[in-house]
Amino acid sequence: MPSIQNYNNHPVVEAPLLELRHLQVEFPTRKGLLRALDDVSFSIGRGETLGVVGESGAGKSLTGAAIIGLLEPPGRISSGEILLEGRRIDSLPTDAMRSLRGKEIAAIFQDPLTSLNPLFSIGRQLTDTIQTHLPLTYTQARQRAIDLLARTGIPAPELRIEHYPHQFSGGMRQRVVIALALAAEPKLIVADEPTTALDVSIQAQIILLLKQVSRDFGTSIMLITHDMGVIAETADRVAVMYAGRVAEIGPVDAMIHRPKHPYTKGLMASIPSIRAHRERLAQIEGAMPRLGAIPKGCAFNPRCSESFSRCQLERPELQPAGESQAACWALSQ
Repeated sequence: MPSIQNYNNHPVVEAPLLELRHLQVEFPTRKGLLRALDDVSFSIGRGETLGVVGESGAGKSLTGAAIIGLLEPPGRISSGEILLEGRRIDSLPTDAMRSLRGKEIAAIFQDPLTSLNPLFSIGRQLTDTIQTHLPLTYTQARQRAIDLLARTGIPAPELRIEHYPHQFSGGMRQRVVIALALAAEPKLIVADEPTTALDVSIQAQIILLLKQVSRDFGTSIMLITHDMGVIAETADRVAVMYAGRVAEIGPVDAMIHRPKHPYTKGLMASIPSIRAHRERLAQIEGAMPRLGAIPKGCAFNPRCSESFSRCQLERPELQPAGESQAACWALSQ
């Protein structure tokens, strides 16, 4: 976590921008409550990019949706807290959360068309958003919109501002969405699979753009993805999720080269290497458990080669593991 110097020249730990404390999200069903997020805790520092990875169904996108207040009913936060700059936001009224969203927290989704209205020009959508959150005249808001389009790599922004979403390519639409996310100078951007629908060359451009956004605007980013290549290029720290919990969290270099949790080790081993020749890619046997059938003890134990009796009986909590923290009983052996 970043630190600052106080007047006695001693390092002081800076308070995180975002904190999740023991967050639980549940879905009521006819068969009872399904717990989709179970005791999720982590923080994001100011200007930091936290990558959140894991297989489909791990709870990555659900965590992002809980932060920005867009959980799909009947899903609800059943316990825990979400704090932005020390202020609790998970219990805000709908109108207050809507005001917060866009101004202090913005979102970038996998499909940019879900964030853009096909009936309005890009310029109208940008200027409306800017004027909703910032005290600017229409002329000032329009100039800011043009500047944002230019900053995010849209060529000829003075002309393109009049165009509609269908007149942009997929990569350019995602740049427009990033400009839209930056419109009100948010403190945090939740980016949910922002490069998945794009080809490799465009992915690289969007990754570079996100890095520039964090550096130039001081914006914190929660980057949700299943692509470890994107994480390696972009993130400062990584949280690995499994079955609705954080399995391991730590600095990106340590997580890639020195993972501690068996699940993280499996994810890293499955990444193709240009240096080593393999007949087959490594894989983790089995599949993510369904919400209604999460095993007792450590949820990963049926797929884990390091599992022993305690793993099947007791659920591990995050504990220090070198440079990281990991929820694994094998570390205390």
